[in-house]
Amino acid sequence: MTKNMTRPNIILIMTDQQRADTIGALGAPWMKTPNLDRLAKEGAAYSECFVTSPVCVGARASLFTGKYPHGCQVFSNFQPWQPTWVSTLADHGYHCVNIGKMHINPYDAPGGFHQRLIMENKDRPLFLEERDRAIYDEWDKALHNRKLTKPSRYNRFAADPEGYKKALGAFTWDLDPDMHPDNFIGDTACWWIDDRKNQDPLFLQIGFPGPHPPYDPLPEALAEYADVDIPTPEVSDEEIQAQPGAQQKLRDNMIDFNFDSIAWRRDATKEDFLRLRRHYAANVTMIDLQVGRILKSLDARGYLDNALVIFTSDHADALGDHGHIQKWTMYDSVVRVPLIFWSKNLDIQKGIRKELVQMFDIAPTILETAGLPIPVDFEAKSLWGSISKLPNYQPRDAVYAELARDHIQNGSEFILMRRDSKWKIVLYLDDAYGELYDLGADSGEKNNLWNNEALRSIRDELKIDCLSWLARGSLTANRKSSRAPQKAMNI
Repeated sequence: MTKNMTRPNIILIMTDQQRADTIGALGAPWMKTPNLDRLAKEGAAYSECFVTSPVCVGARASLFTGKYPHGCQVFSNFQPWQPTWVSTLADHGYHCVNIGKMHINPYDAPGGFHQRLIMENKDRPLFLEERDRAIYDEWDKALHNRKLTKPSRYNRFAADPEGYKKALGAFTWDLDPDMHPDNFIGDTACWWIDDRKNQDPLFLQIGFPGPHPPYDPLPEALAEYADVDIPTPEVSDEEIQAQPGAQQKLRDNMIDFNFDSIAWRRDATKEDFLRLRRHYAANVTMIDLQVGRILKSLDARGYLDNALVIFTSDHADALGDHGHIQKWTMYDSVVRVPLIFWSKNLDIQKGIRKELVQMFDIAPTILETAGLPIPVDFEAKSLWGSISKLPNYQPRDAVYAELARDHIQNGSEFILMRRDSKWKIVLYLDDAYGELYDLGADSGEKNNLWNNEALRSIRDELKIDCLSWLARGSLTANRKSSRAPQKAMNI
């Protein structure tokens, strides 16, 4: 990295539930994402970035602790957790601010930040689904002051029961445009940036609630995709029947219990999928516009002259792939997310990287950017060697993800995925049957080879590797902090 007299500002922008195939410059020509395209073309972008858990809190806790779920002991969306390294940045002179979604539990915990302007979930009626952790966030207050009723599964269904059932979670936003949650976050972030006195160095985390369902773009944003042909999945009965029992249970739950305004169904058609994906794409385009506004405000205030900007998401969305919606599975369309690093002044070598990385590798990368040591109990790996294309950088051989039982994925006590460039294996703690895919021959993960006797030795070898990984990870995540930390790179 380039040496600087002052530590760089660090801007971490996260979306919620954004697929890797939603940025034009990263191989999705149907997408309209000019601002993210610019970051990807001018920075270091990763096409093979995988999360550590296919749910919000598990993935975010991993990112903000530098540990896999087994290391930070956060596996599901209702478990309490707080960030660790944000406090480290604060202790070393960074002004730390969160605007938008963080999904800390409880929602209003400080999390090491000096200031939080909180906005959490779009479709979670207070005191029903949210129970003890329910709060009125900044968006709730703004809607109330504007005398607007927050859209939810209940009032949408009451207004049009049949239309609601057919929508698959895809609606248009018909209230005031500036009250759309992603526009609200963009406006709030720009207001905060424009209104304050510069206080370097800055760590600013901005969390957009979209494109998490309900898929709810403004009508004019949706109109941009009216004639856009977006790839849609082909799902066969054979593929669904070859899935483990926990996936069958998950699909049933998504159909029966109406999570996040999605009335899922088994008989969705190609036209249904296309409509759904157009709404989703329009949500992403709306976020792209806000990212552009935020960067413009940061630039006008001088923050980007010495800064690292990071863009990513906590996990992705099946959007009908393999017959599923939302998350809770280990398919690539759910566990692979966009990851981009951009800077005006730091030593970032432009280009798309295809090596395997994990989203929580952002954590040690940020600490290294700040000139701080990486804790010895981190399981995450700094990406500066890759970003700068150092000759001694060693990429990961494999990536992993974990998931435990919750109120939605209640078909298995524990699910573990291991993926390398050739093979993916998914293990279910309480089921002798799992998933095995030859990614070289079947990149779409259509053909489950678990019962292929010719591959028994490969399956057993991968299972042993998973056990070894868990053991090694448990040792690393429980190292005492008194031991010598890894050396920080000189900025």
